[in-house]
Amino acid sequence: MRVFRYPEQATWDSIVTRPSLDTRQTEERVLPILEAVRTQGDAAVKEFTMRFDGAMPEALLVTDQERKQAAALLSEELKAAIRQAYANIKKFHEAQREAEVVVETMPGVRCWRRSVAIQRVGIYVPGGTAPLFSTVLMLAVPAAVAGCPEIVMCTPPAKDGSVNPAILFTADLAGVHKIYKIGGAQAVAAMAYGTEAVPRVDKIFGPGNQYVTVAKQLVSKEGVAIDMPAGPSEVLVIADATANPAYVAVDLLSQAEHGADSHVMLVTDSETLLMAVQEEVARQLAELPRRALAEPALEHSRLILVRDLNEAVALSNRYAPEHLIMAVSEAEAWSEQVVNAGSVFLGHLTPESVGDYASGTNHTLPTNGYARAYSGVSLDSFIKKITYQRLSAQGLQHLGRHVAHMAEAESLDAHKNAVLLRLQDLD
Repeated sequence: MRVFRYPEQATWDSIVTRPSLDTRQTEERVLPILEAVRTQGDAAVKEFTMRFDGAMPEALLVTDQERKQAAALLSEELKAAIRQAYANIKKFHEAQREAEVVVETMPGVRCWRRSVAIQRVGIYVPGGTAPLFSTVLMLAVPAAVAGCPEIVMCTPPAKDGSVNPAILFTADLAGVHKIYKIGGAQAVAAMAYGTEAVPRVDKIFGPGNQYVTVAKQLVSKEGVAIDMPAGPSEVLVIADATANPAYVAVDLLSQAEHGADSHVMLVTDSETLLMAVQEEVARQLAELPRRALAEPALEHSRLILVRDLNEAVALSNRYAPEHLIMAVSEAEAWSEQVVNAGSVFLGHLTPESVGDYASGTNHTLPTNGYARAYSGVSLDSFIKKITYQRLSAQGLQHLGRHVAHMAEAESLDAHKNAVLLRLQDLD
């Protein structure tokens, strides 16, 4: 990890810049996949599943029998852990419901807003080297809490045509209606356009590799809603002299092990801690099973020494991390200065891992600096807010002439007349 000591603010932007990703080649590979699925449906999906996953499932749709058998293949400890995570995530997202409030903006003019669930949502769950059953919880639970009538999920099959049992068990628990054995860009295409087997969805959620990410971005240009722009996973740790170097090191490695394109940073006002973290990262990396993935990520990551914590928080806000760990004394007080972050982890006993799995917050978060303007997935991601208004005779008489004057000033005579005709009848 590259070390920067007391960098001047003028250099911060260059220091916190993520590694650039050139997606042109990926787009060239993804576009034909999208077009093939759009025009050939299930036949194209099956061809790509065989080509990329080496699997040819008997049917794309997971059967009820497969779903029921999944529970028997998991340990009781893992099932208990998943159930606890489910309960926490459901509780946190249920608390995000908003009461319907009617506001009388002036006598006889009532306005309100109603939450309506998106009718059909699609969830993509990665498989491969890390089958992310936790992602099922993070997406299906708020979808179910929101009341989405149809929750569709795609996940890549193993070579024998099976789906990871933890993914199936979690999907069953969380209320997923249909599960398909489809991965990669072809899964995004199937959900975006619909095929003979897969229904077209209104919004697509979920992380994935570069092909899934680019596929989501491409279909979003065609009017298919997606959760948010996505990029490689990232964490920034702000630590002071009270932090445990071993904790900080493992927090950095927990993001680096996601893949070679992950981005991790430490910002500290303690030279002693910085040196200790360097040593700990090297020691723990040597024992990490996913070292081959973590090591390249560390090569483009940063250790930054600043003058004080005010500078540390300011630099973090400039970076806008997906995950921000504040391993400092009085962490909650310092967190009040945070304005750009996907999710914040406060104190020495709150590793980022708890948010990834089971604290209750959502782990689907904005990356690549999008935390400056985007929120992570929440209950709101699965609902639409429709506004309503109703005017009484008194309301139209109070408001109508103001609207007519404004419409006339904009040379929109039909708008003006829509009000005046009604006022004439009332008069």
